[in-house]
Amino acid sequence: MATVIFYEKPGCGNNTKQKAWLTASGHTVCAKNLLLEAWDAPSLLSFFGETPVPQWFNPSAPRIKSGEVDPDAATAEAALAMMIAEPLLIRRPLMEVSGKRRVGFNAEAVRAWIGLADAPSAEAEACPICHRSQSCPAPEETV
Repeated sequence: MATVIFYEKPGCGNNTKQKAWLTASGHTVCAKNLLLEAWDAPSLLSFFGETPVPQWFNPSAPRIKSGEVDPDAATAEAALAMMIAEPLLIRRPLMEVSGKRRVGFNAEAVRAWIGLADAPSAEAEACPICHRSQSCPAPEETV
């Protein structure tokens, strides 16, 4: 099985479920705090591949939910600059396995990429319903 470098927001319930699913599938998960990483444009861009720019964004980020940031209007350069300045805007998780990188947790894509056991729940990427009206709690400063 694979060793997955998993960039997450500590305390995020969905990231916790995703890591547990990967572990239950036989993978080793090395979790890193996405918010504390020293991102630069090339390293961040390497996770997005052919993914359209609006899908680089975390739709649950407060500035996106409020309408302050419009992912559909962002160029790649502007998106990267915003995400470097405010990592909460980055869609989670970012994952790396053997030098190959991906953004988000689409179960079928992960299954095709590294293998994934049957789903423990129907929705592994979307935030729970409670997040429609409130943000996740701020993560503790961990490394």
